Amino acid sequence: MFIDSHCHLDFPEFQARLPEVLANMKSAHVSHALCVSVDIPDFPNVLSLAQEHPHLYASVGVHPDYEDTPEPSLEFLVTTANEHSKIIAIGETGLDYYRMGERSYESMEWQRERFRTHIRAALATKKPLIIHTRSASEDTIRILKEEGADRIGGVMHCFTESLDVARQAMDMGFYISFSGIVTFKSAKELQETCKQVPLDRMLIETDSPYLAPIPYRGKTNEPAWVSKVGEFIAHLKGVSVDELARKTSSNFYQCFQLDRTVN
Repeated sequence: MFIDSHCHLDFPEFQARLPEVLANMKSAHVSHALCVSVDIPDFPNVLSLAQEHPHLYASVGVHPDYEDTPEPSLEFLVTTANEHSKIIAIGETGLDYYRMGERSYESMEWQRERFRTHIRAALATKKPLIIHTRSASEDTIRILKEEGADRIGGVMHCFTESLDVARQAMDMGFYISFSGIVTFKSAKELQETCKQVPLDRMLIETDSPYLAPIPYRGKTNEPAWVSKVGEFIAHLKGVSVDELARKTSSNFYQCFQLDRTVN
């Protein structure tokens, strides 16, 4: 059985076909999925999915690329995470300088402060972090170290950075999660990094509705297709699909501090 460690089932793409998407998960031997929060206004939808479906979990947080949205306070994140047992992580959070354009480095300080707030919430609640980093790996690693994130760990989601960044993150107790990007023909460098990440530090994900893996690239992604990510990585690393599924599922339970005997 596979586990999708990162998806967005509350997004509009799934509203009309959620029963079908959940049925597809079962058919593809995907046992669980983590529905990840990106902002406060839509968070109730994320939480309700997790509460209504035993095999879904939720996180709470505000994406670093969402600028015109209510800012999450430390109190909100801590209180919300502690109130609901189906919330198993803080995030997604991190840094995204990809769309910075002509803006100055200083003008992105709001992102760095938001990131620090999430790390402090993770430490306060003892729930792991879901990290998004794009064109900002140096600052991401620096702030994780400065805030003592090694005391809680978490996952580097949709990983596309270098092996050096992966190693620094793993040294702080983070897992490395690969999405459908790793299946793309253009992702040779990422594939080489994937080969070097130990199985016991690896997760797999879809980030659906985005980044559908080969052979579905260009279509609306869904949690069932995390199986294709797993199959590709198993072949890449020269292990059986069963071993890849078993190990990444075990890692999911360990990363998010879950009892695998309880939904």
